[in-house]
Order: sequence, then C-alpha cells, then structure tokens
Amino acid sequence: MTTVRTPELVSRLPKVGTTIFTVMSALAAEKGAVNLGQGFPDFEGDPRLVDAVTKAMQGGLNQYPPMTGVPALREAIAKKVEAIYGHRYDANTEITITAGATQAILTAILAIVHPGDEVIVLEPCYDSYVPNIELAGGVVVRVPLTPGSFRPDFAKIAAAITPKTRAILINSPHNPSGMVWTKEEMLQLQDLLAPTDILVISDEVYEHMVFDGKAHESAARFPGLAARSFIVSSFGKTYHVTGWKVGYVAAPAPLTAEFRKVHQFNVFTVNTPVQHGLAAYMADPKPYLELPAFYQRKRDLFREGLKKTKFRMLPGQGTYFQCVDISAVSDLNEAEFCKWLTTEIGVAAIPLSAFYGNGFDQKVVRFCFAKKDETLQTALERLARL
Repeated sequence: MTTVRTPELVSRLPKVGTTIFTVMSALAAEKGAVNLGQGFPDFEGDPRLVDAVTKAMQGGLNQYPPMTGVPALREAIAKKVEAIYGHRYDANTEITITAGATQAILTAILAIVHPGDEVIVLEPCYDSYVPNIELAGGVVVRVPLTPGSFRPDFAKIAAAITPKTRAILINSPHNPSGMVWTKEEMLQLQDLLAPTDILVISDEVYEHMVFDGKAHESAARFPGLAARSFIVSSFGKTYHVTGWKVGYVAAPAPLTAEFRKVHQFNVFTVNTPVQHGLAAYMADPKPYLELPAFYQRKRDLFREGLKKTKFRMLPGQGTYFQCVDISAVSDLNEAEFCKWLTTEIGVAAIPLSAFYGNGFDQKVVRFCFAKKDETLQTALERLARL
C-alpha cells in the first residue's frame, strides 16, 4: 500500500509566524475590545469614489489593463507629484500601479537585491521589510532610530554602509512612531549617499498625513534622492479604502524598467475598474489636500483624551498612529501590557517591540486613531480608568 505523506519543506522564512496585528485583532474580537491596534479606518471612504468605480464596472472596464497600470491613473499621479513635490515623472516610463504598497516594496527589493547584497533598515520598521529582503537573499542590516524621538542617526547609518550595501529603506511619515523626516534630514541622506551607488526605497504611504502645518518631505523633492529612489505610496491609506490594495511606485526610467520585470510576473496587473475610478476621482485634489486637517482633528481629539490617563504621549507629527510611554501605568513588558489592556480594559494596542528584530522593549505602545469619533471616545473612556 502506498504511503500518503506531504513532503517536508525547508522554510524560506523560518522565523516568521503569525503577525502581531493578526494576534491582537483576534484578541480584540474575542474580548469585545475597541481595536486601536491594526492600522485601518472603521469608517467608509467617499461615496463619490465608490460611484466612480461602480461606473467603470458598469461601463465594461473589467478586463486586463496594461501591465504598468491604466494610463489615465498614471498621468493623474504624475500631475499630483509634480504639483506637490516639484518633480515630473514620465507617466509612461516612470510610474507603475501596484497591488498596494506592500507588494510594491517586495517587488522593488526583488528587482534590485541580489543574494549577499546588504540592505539597511531603520528600526522600528514595518514588518514586511525584513522578510522581503530575506526572500531576495539579501542581508538585513538593522540600524536603530533614536529611541524616544525616533529620528534618524546619521552617524549610525554611515557606519552601517559597506561596499556590499545595495539599498536603504526609509519611511516618512513613520510607522509605527509617527515621526516625520525634516528637510534637513533628507538633505543629510542625500549628501551621505551622493558618492555611492546605494538605492533608496522610500515608503511614503502616509504622505498626506503630516500635521501642524508641516510639509511632507518626499524623496521626489530632492534631485539627488529622486535619481536613486523607488517612491511608494498607497491609495488605500489616502482614500480610506485599505481593502482595495492599490498603490503605486514612482522611480527613474532605468529603475522602473527593472521594477516592471518583476512586477509583471508577481502580479502582472491591478484591478481595472478601481484604477479607472481612482483616475476619475483624482481630478479633484481636495480629498488628499484636506486629509492632514481631517486626521489632525482626530489626533487632537485623541491626545486630549489621553491627557486624562497616566500615559506619556510621544510627539505625533504624522500618520494616524499615536505612541505612548506606559512606564507610569504598568511594570509589564509591551507585549504583555497590550494583551492585558485588550483583555482587562477593552482597548487593543500594538507593542513597539514587534517592530524590532530583537524585540527591543522601551515601554512604548502604538494606538491607531483612524477611527470614528465615537470609537475613539469609547476607547478614551475605557483608557481613563487607567
């Protein structure tokens, strides 16, 4: 009799398990907690955008679009980037529509990183970066952002550069801390990389969530960075439709050509009617131009409520995340505190230690305030018990 068995695999990602976001969301659902952990809105996007996508579907725009993306959407992105950041990307050769930003980052890494190449990541960082580099056979070089302020430490970045350094991943506005890179810091990075062939993957998915009158300093603003950068953004984040999973990458034509070689084989192309709907919707810039004020009001509401707790708030310069120091509230480590907070207080948060390779614990947790006002008020009422 033939034995039936599934062959054993040697994992490509042996250290990867279930993400902290999945764990905390499941615990929040189980306990009936307010989920301020995972970073997505609990409100709907603009009905006009849904109508534009519906119109595209009903108009028969349901077959494969070009591999690079619908031309009208690529042109709309080129116009937006030029209007805001002053850099003109060629819509045909320098902009590619992707299945969200996470796919865009993986595709960029697979396009440029060869086995043994080193890639610098600045920790804490979004949880896809390291596995992406490992899948490409690259070597992850972790450089910590300054604890507390989460500002880049250029002495440490410079010390991490070797002849094997292929790329550096940067993220501003920064997930998880909410820190926003300054013009001076971007200029420092430009100067540091100028004598090298190091490429930049600039994760800018929160580009329209910068507060207090500050500007987002896109890599596109700086010629020396734009010439070596893959700039990644997300329609899901900007238009409150994270489940649509549509983003884009802007990069110089030679970099885009390599990016598209990988893109055509790991995704090929992206949802057609959504692309057409987004292209029509982008004709009005107000939704993204007004987004900073929209989220700043929620940030301010949330921070005002947090004043009634023993949490020490860290600066919230951008994104829809607020980090707090829990030292005066609990002796538990970050991960155990988040489980306790979800179970006993009824509010889910994410430990910052989950964003570090070594689990560095600095007694800081992250809340997401991309929620309805009533959701935030319910969470704040519960947190006030602390």
